[in-house]
Amino acid sequence: MKHPLIDSFERYQQDFSRRTFLQKSFAGLGGMALSQLLGANSSPSAAQPFIYGQGGLHFPAKAKRVVHLCMAGGPSHLESFDPKPKLIDLNGKPFPESFTAGQQLAQLQGAKLIARGSFTKFKKWGSCGTEVSELFPHIGAIADDICVIRSMVTEQINHDPAHAFMNSGSILKGRPSMGSWLLYGLGSETQDLPGYVVMVSRGVEPDQPISARQWSAGFLPSKFQGVQFQSKGSAVHYVGSPEGVCQSTQRQVIDEIQRLNGVLREDRIDPEIETRISQYEMAFRMQSSVPELSDMKNEPQHILDLYGIKEPGDGSFASNCLLARRMLERGVRFVQLYHRGWDHHTKIEAKMPASAKLTDQASAALVTDLKQRGLLEDTLVIWGGEFGRTPMGQGDGRDHHIKGFSIWMAGAGIKPGMTYGATDELGYAAEKDIVHVRDLHATLLHQFGIDHSRFSTKFQGLDYKLTGVEPAKAVKAIMS
Repeated sequence: MKHPLIDSFERYQQDFSRRTFLQKSFAGLGGMALSQLLGANSSPSAAQPFIYGQGGLHFPAKAKRVVHLCMAGGPSHLESFDPKPKLIDLNGKPFPESFTAGQQLAQLQGAKLIARGSFTKFKKWGSCGTEVSELFPHIGAIADDICVIRSMVTEQINHDPAHAFMNSGSILKGRPSMGSWLLYGLGSETQDLPGYVVMVSRGVEPDQPISARQWSAGFLPSKFQGVQFQSKGSAVHYVGSPEGVCQSTQRQVIDEIQRLNGVLREDRIDPEIETRISQYEMAFRMQSSVPELSDMKNEPQHILDLYGIKEPGDGSFASNCLLARRMLERGVRFVQLYHRGWDHHTKIEAKMPASAKLTDQASAALVTDLKQRGLLEDTLVIWGGEFGRTPMGQGDGRDHHIKGFSIWMAGAGIKPGMTYGATDELGYAAEKDIVHVRDLHATLLHQFGIDHSRFSTKFQGLDYKLTGVEPAKAVKAIMS
């Protein structure tokens, strides 16, 4: 085994060998010449996004930004957006084995399966007549603005891998999330805030944690990863300058750090150095942009009432939704709002109404608010969990379910006032116009003008895509 000093010296010789010197020199001179010919700014933040660097968008984009309302834990489609009268008729009776034979279940594997009908009533809403549970009256009231997909399927039956699959199309760690893919492909529209922001709220019951790997950039440069803002108190810890340090002094410190990082960048080809440079600059700008973003005292009372906010910045899902709208207005590309508290294995008749009450009004208000500000036409809104719940009972609750569940989408060229797809008569499996999670990813990219099959990056010798290697398709039927 070599001594560390010998190994370091050999790497030093390799870095400064004649061949390496010539390679770096020609690359550097060529890059400088090209930069001058194109009139490019040498600042890392001015670098072209991937898609534009490859010749531009694949087709006209309808979306500029997206907000993903993640109902973490898996809300029951049978008590929200997928009414099943025949399941109610079968309530308390053995669930037909023909549906479940040879199928993967979670905690109900091997148990006696008993049908459990919905405990809620459904109502037709809006001129479109979409049936929505009475647990969600505010979402029902915007039925003419949303598209309900009742035929979602996924592949992962436990929470963390299901979240990973919904976010990245894979359960393997180190894969980029869809927000990171979008930033990588399109860049950010703001230099004062992160392009991808995540916030988490929770219900009153203990619930599943949310892993930070869900908004990881994976093998993409880390500047594309999601940044978690705090839902309560200061959105970002230590965002202000230390006591006794003025802005001009802070600026001098940042400039010197950037100069040193620039020297290192000239010596090594490492995207993380670019990330470090851009993030130092971003952190400095956030000292003023984040407090301004979080200060909601100028929001009129009727807007606070629209969202159902009791106290801005109180950590609630409602407050996070209003903050999300403010981020979208300021150029944040991708906002993800997780609300924990939908894992209703027990006492679903008490717990699900509580979860719905904490999220229904604000979800609808966000769509309404974006619409009245003219932002909904190019903002994609996605609402849903990582999977659904079984039509078979688990005591007084429901188990995890991957064969069929519901989400809804709005804005950015998605047809409003419609339902798409269907599960079977008992709500067990999607059987009409099935939408796989990969299809959802393909649809997301399509609305941003990106062909998922042509959007890839090379890592460890392979071309990786958000939609992976399995067949995937953008759902054209829900596009206007």
